Amino acid sequence: MNFEKLPKIELHCHLDGSVRPETIIELAKIEGVDLPTSNIEKIKNILIAPMECTSLNEYLERFQVPVAIMQSKESLKRVAYELMEDSAKENIKYIEIRFAPLLHTNKGLTSEDIIQSVLEGIKEGEKNYDIKGNLILSFLRHMPAETIYEVIEIGKKYLGQGVVAIDLCASEEKGFCEKFIKPFLLGKNYGYRVTIHAGETGIGKNVFDAIQTLGAERIGHGIHIKNCKEAYELVKEKNIFLEMCPTSNVQTKAVNSFDAHPILDFHRDGIKVTINTDNRTVSNTTLTNECHVIKENFEIDLDTYKNIYFNSVDAAFTDCQTKEKLKNLLKELD
Repeated sequence: MNFEKLPKIELHCHLDGSVRPETIIELAKIEGVDLPTSNIEKIKNILIAPMECTSLNEYLERFQVPVAIMQSKESLKRVAYELMEDSAKENIKYIEIRFAPLLHTNKGLTSEDIIQSVLEGIKEGEKNYDIKGNLILSFLRHMPAETIYEVIEIGKKYLGQGVVAIDLCASEEKGFCEKFIKPFLLGKNYGYRVTIHAGETGIGKNVFDAIQTLGAERIGHGIHIKNCKEAYELVKEKNIFLEMCPTSNVQTKAVNSFDAHPILDFHRDGIKVTINTDNRTVSNTTLTNECHVIKENFEIDLDTYKNIYFNSVDAAFTDCQTKEKLKNLLKELD
C-alpha cells in the first residue's frame, strides 16, 4: 500500500503541537520571543519529544515554546494555514484541528480574536488546497471550570462556520469529569459535539465517566479501557470512536511499545478505532507515518485500512455531504 497516495482523515491533531520548527524561529523574531538558539536542529530537539519520555507530563513540556510564539492574530493564522498545507501535501482530505484558545491570551488577544484567526488560516488552506478543515475548542483540565464558559459563548457563533466541538486535554487525573459537567452540558445544548481526552494514562474509568457524564461521542486515545471492563463495554455498546495516536501513545508511555498497542485488538473486537498523529511536530510524525507504524507492527491489509478510514468518516464532526464525498474517495479505489 502506498499510504502517501491513499486519501486520509485526521481527527486528533493539536495545533500547537504541529508547528513547523522553521516557523518557530521566524515567528520568535517577529513576536519578540527569546529562544535559547536559532539553530534548526537544536530547535527540533526542544520541540520534539523523545520516544523514551517517562510520562505524559514530560511530553507536554514540549508545548511551551510553540504557545509562546502563538500570541498574535498573524501567528495563529499562519500556523493554522501551514498545518492545512502540510496535511494536504500528504493527501489528508479532512482534518479536525484542536487547540486551547485560553493559552493564547498572553498579549491581550480576546477569545474571539483567537478563534477567528485560526479559522482564517483554516479557510485559506481550504481555498488553496484540496482539503476540508474544522476546529475543536479544547480546555485544559487543570484550569478552573468557570473559565470555559466565555469561550463556549463566543465560539457558539462560529458553529457551522468551522467550529464543531469542545474537548478536555492536558494532564489526566482520576475523576476529572465531575467538575466539567455543567459547561459541557451547556455546550451540547448549543450544538457543540464532544470529544474528550481520557484513558491515556492508565485510568480507564475516566473513559466511562467522559461518556456517561460529559456526553463524549469520541475519546482521545482511550488506551486503558483495556484495563476497565465497564469502560470497554460502554465504548463498544455505544459505538464510541477512539482517536488513537500510535507514536504519541508510545512516547507518553500509554503503551510501552508499538507492538503492545491495542489498536488492532480493539478493531478486531468491533471497537471503532481511528488513526491520528496527535502532534505532528512534538511526535515528529505524519499521518502517513502513523499508517506505516500500524502496518509494520500489525501487517494490516487494504481492507483493514479501508475499515478504519470509514470509521474516521463516520466519526467526523462534519456534514453529510462532506462525509459522502470522503467515502467516495476510497470507494473509487475498488
